[in-house]
Amino acid sequence: MNMGSIKLQSILDNDFYKLTMQHAVIKLFPNAKVRYAFINRGKHLFPPNFAILLREAVDAMVYLKLTVEEKKFLADNCPYLDPTYLDFLQGYQYDPTEVTIEQEGSELKVTIEGYWYRTILWEVPLMALISELFYASQNLIRISDDEVKRITKEKIEKYNDLGVVILEFGTRRRHSYKVQSLVNETLNAFGTSSFLGTSNVHLAMLQNRKPSGTHAHEWFMYHASQYGFKVANAISLENWTKVYEGDLGIALTDTYTTAVFFEQFNKKYSKLFDGVRHDSGDPIEFAKKTIAHYEQMGIDPKSKIIVFSDSLNFDKVKVIADYCRGKIKMSFGIGTNFSNDVGLPAMNMVIKLTDTKPENSHWEGAVKLSDEKNKHTGTPKMIDLAKQVLGIE
Repeated sequence: MNMGSIKLQSILDNDFYKLTMQHAVIKLFPNAKVRYAFINRGKHLFPPNFAILLREAVDAMVYLKLTVEEKKFLADNCPYLDPTYLDFLQGYQYDPTEVTIEQEGSELKVTIEGYWYRTILWEVPLMALISELFYASQNLIRISDDEVKRITKEKIEKYNDLGVVILEFGTRRRHSYKVQSLVNETLNAFGTSSFLGTSNVHLAMLQNRKPSGTHAHEWFMYHASQYGFKVANAISLENWTKVYEGDLGIALTDTYTTAVFFEQFNKKYSKLFDGVRHDSGDPIEFAKKTIAHYEQMGIDPKSKIIVFSDSLNFDKVKVIADYCRGKIKMSFGIGTNFSNDVGLPAMNMVIKLTDTKPENSHWEGAVKLSDEKNKHTGTPKMIDLAKQVLGIE
């Protein structure tokens, strides 16, 4: 394969929550700076010269520009994004100097640094490029296009029969742009009763669907750095509602454990937000806690929704759906199981916020305390501090 052909097709080839967070960051934190780092959870071994291939693909991103057609799509489908933001995005240009790429033997090191409002767009396309280049650079052969479509059709028909709502969330760890495109075409064709759309803005536009997404862990992690761990969840939610006034109302719960989140998810936020997203820990236990929380607030859980998004496949979805049906609304964001089920081992990697520098302040390590301890990120010292402040064992 010609590695030079592996380039992003569009500036919108990204997850929607990156745009919604960028919009909010520009409004509220235009002077904040951040750092991100690539974390190779799967201990993947990268072939010689991989860093050079990735560098070439990253450098080519400088030429991506928002087209008039893409801008119109966002204006028509996302009215909560200000015209000033759409003008900004039309003038936005990736700056490859914000990304450092190094390789030592088979180990890859990637870091990002710069203004938060600019660097926020790197994470998802960088991971998509790392994944696609990983397979292509080793000539690892996937199943055929027809097989990709057949497998996807079988999956979505099972979800149709199960009577659940499915979203495609697979950009960051996709096998390739081609595979994710084939998957979405198939979902769109056969997911009549269950497929709601994709988080990939570019592919949503090709399907003429609204893109899906709200915010990610980094939104809460930054607020913890600026305002303190104790109030991070509450101020994160307050600032989100300042910008979106009830739109994009799915709250992410597990940046500092779900237990801590629900302590601060008071009646105001519980009523204002349409629901919550589950991203780590036992999904049934999470559903029980969420239902109990709404009942305690005097809110009918059946009026709210949980978006499940943690490493899902059909078997997991069925167990969750069987439990939640009749108790609370639900939808399922499925990533790698759609976008990288091609007969090769899927990659296990993340790019996480590591440090923040709020305006008129110093650099400080960022922390995430997932509901699964092996997903905690941050330095041991900062993790211990966060646990101490939040009363987490």
